[in-house]
Amino acid sequence: MIPDFNETIFALSSGALPAGVAVVRLSGAATFQILNALVGTLPRPRFAGLRSIRSRDGVLLDTGLVVIFPGPASFTGEDCAEIHLHGGKAVVAALLSELGSFDGCRIAEAGEFSRRAFENGKLDLVEIEGLADLLAAETEMQRRLAAEQSFGRLSAVYDGWRERLLHARAMVEAELDFADEGDIPGSVSDRVWPDLSALAGEVRGQLEAERAGEIIRDGFKVVIAGSPNVGKSSLLNALVDREVAIVTEYAGTTRDVLHCELDIDGFAVHLFDTAGIRETDEAVEKEGIRRALGKIAEADLVLHLKDASAAVESVDLAYNGDAPVITVGTKIDAITASSPKQIYDLMISSAQRVGLDDLRQAILQVLREKTDVISLAIPSRIRQRQHLRDVLANVEEAVRSADIGLELRAEYLRRASDSLGRITGKIDVEAMLGKIFSDFCVGK
Repeated sequence: MIPDFNETIFALSSGALPAGVAVVRLSGAATFQILNALVGTLPRPRFAGLRSIRSRDGVLLDTGLVVIFPGPASFTGEDCAEIHLHGGKAVVAALLSELGSFDGCRIAEAGEFSRRAFENGKLDLVEIEGLADLLAAETEMQRRLAAEQSFGRLSAVYDGWRERLLHARAMVEAELDFADEGDIPGSVSDRVWPDLSALAGEVRGQLEAERAGEIIRDGFKVVIAGSPNVGKSSLLNALVDREVAIVTEYAGTTRDVLHCELDIDGFAVHLFDTAGIRETDEAVEKEGIRRALGKIAEADLVLHLKDASAAVESVDLAYNGDAPVITVGTKIDAITASSPKQIYDLMISSAQRVGLDDLRQAILQVLREKTDVISLAIPSRIRQRQHLRDVLANVEEAVRSADIGLELRAEYLRRASDSLGRITGKIDVEAMLGKIFSDFCVGK
């Protein structure tokens, strides 16, 4: 359902109640009229004023700060206001109830403030998506990636590309339409192809960095794998510093995939503890092993654990994936003279917490190699990457197809510029708006 932008909306925009302070936001044509009825004289724009907040019956609801933001110089582009009041549940409920009693004033839908900002040209879709990621960011790298998008740096890259495409199209179409005119020099389109070749290279570079953006935004998947009883669950518990997995001396204790999150130097790392891989006829354990193998296939990094203290040499992990593998010797505190001499990338003792810092650094080194980009102004969402692939395919086709005629080459350029426009929301985006803004909280 498309919201009615003629209505004035309101919502609690701060955190969960109770809280020290609650912030209620309003936006719409009737904002100042409604606010005047509640607090009387309004403060100067963008200056906080202390006011008594009363119902229209004169009942005192609270005392708080009021700030107004006249449009179009506001977040939504409309007249906006914020009421800062005490964060008690009853206090906020009373104010929201009073606001809802005004004609044409209703509580906002999820993301509706941001959608109005988009509809009024205050933010584009890339900035909107970056804002959503900024609100959801839990690590420093997620914050930095989201900031590049929400503050418009990635949009500036795409807008610059689109301007170059529009210029190229204008040159090509000028030659098509006005070739016989004296003020249009011949073969003006020849000037655009070198720049378009360079543009294709820049788009290709962005797509090559797409995996880095995905890892930073969604997290780096590290799977702990190996035979039963090599210390996989103990390592998971030691890395996250709490008892997540059950640890016993019996083989096959872990039957399902266990998942925990870890922050390593600002990166979100997803740790997966998996069932021990071995031959078995037990139905539940076989299912656990099947899931373990599936998770290994999805990994960005595999930690292959081997018991360094075992009486026999640990078996190798049958793995043919593309993710790097770090071989980790475990239980080094229990090594005896009879333990087989094996070669490992790292050796640890989860019980005595030996070697865990080295393991974290090894994970971080692989992670940094996979996210080694010059700038964080890179795509981080599937929607953005799909449109960039369309841009690249059409630009490359226009550049290399010198024998198909300018009309068809111009059509490829039109498709490329349209795809860039869809990334930032300049054209043909209505179908995706509901999904994008539904990810926001009410009040944003």
